Amino acid sequence: MGSWSFLTNHARALLCIAHDPGVRVRDLAAMVGVTERSAHAVVTDLVDAGYVIKDKDGRRNRYRIQEHLPMRDPITQERTIGEMLDLLVGVNTHRNSHNQDRTRHV
Repeated sequence: MGSWSFLTNHARALLCIAHDPGVRVRDLAAMVGVTERSAHAVVTDLVDAGYVIKDKDGRRNRYRIQEHLPMRDPITQERTIGEMLDLLVGVNTHRNSHNQDRTRHV
C-alpha cells in the first residue's frame, strides 16, 4: 500500500486527543507517526485555531476539543469537529458525560 492516508496529521492528532485527553506529545507523535517537534506543531496549530483548549494539570497538559466548531475544509464546512469524531471514533465514545456546554473534554 502507498504512503498516503485519508486523514491528515491534524485529524489523527484530534483522534488521539479524543481517546486520551491527557496524552503526552511524545506519545501523540508515536501514534501519529511524526516527530515530537511535528506533533507539538500540530497541537499548537489546533490550539491556535481554537479547535483544542490546552489546560495545565500539574506538570502535564489536558486537552479539550471544541466539538461545535466547523471543519476547516470548504467541502465539509457544514459539518462540525464533533460530527467527524462521532463518525471516526464512534458515537459517544469520546464524550464526557459531565460536559453540557458541547466542549469535548477528551
